[in-house]
Amino acid sequence: MRRTSFDSWPCSIARTVDILGDGWTLLVLREVFYGESRFDGFIDSLGIARNTLTDRLRRLENAGLLQRRPYQSEPVRHEYLLTDKGRDFFGVLAAINAWGDRWLTEDGGIPVVMHHTACDHDTQAEVVCSSCGEPLHHQDVAVRTGPGYPARLLDSPGVQERFAMDRNPDESPTPEPRPSKQGQPRPDLEPAAASEPE
Repeated sequence: MRRTSFDSWPCSIARTVDILGDGWTLLVLREVFYGESRFDGFIDSLGIARNTLTDRLRRLENAGLLQRRPYQSEPVRHEYLLTDKGRDFFGVLAAINAWGDRWLTEDGGIPVVMHHTACDHDTQAEVVCSSCGEPLHHQDVAVRTGPGYPARLLDSPGVQERFAMDRNPDESPTPEPRPSKQGQPRPDLEPAAASEPE
């Protein structure tokens, strides 16, 4: 089975999903944040197949979120440690955890409690505005193209409609009818190149 690659799409969400959109990948990162760093430890804690774990660790290393460091020479064994890029992902996992606590918790209560050692209080992640500090809600946020958006796509009607600054975020844009052949990529998105099988 060939996996669609999103790494060339003009969207940071798509590019992140390309690396981290797999459940095992996120759970491996969770274990690293919990303090696990060794191959056998991941297998014991997750029950993951060795070949699947090898693939996910390689993916995280290639993406720059983990780095290998030998801890044994005969035979050579490595531990997997977070890089600055990997540590910066903690807020994303904390936000996923907070959403799960709110919407997926059963009668017994939340399964794992996060405790902020700096203030000595139990906590949950909250996404706030970096300027005013208020919580971010989708109805209060508008999006526009940034400096990294491909210039050749800016005149596309679909792009102009999607990023219309005066549109209510709760209202879905009305797409303009445009002829297309089945399977032809939308002009306002980068074509997704198929990668090698996992």
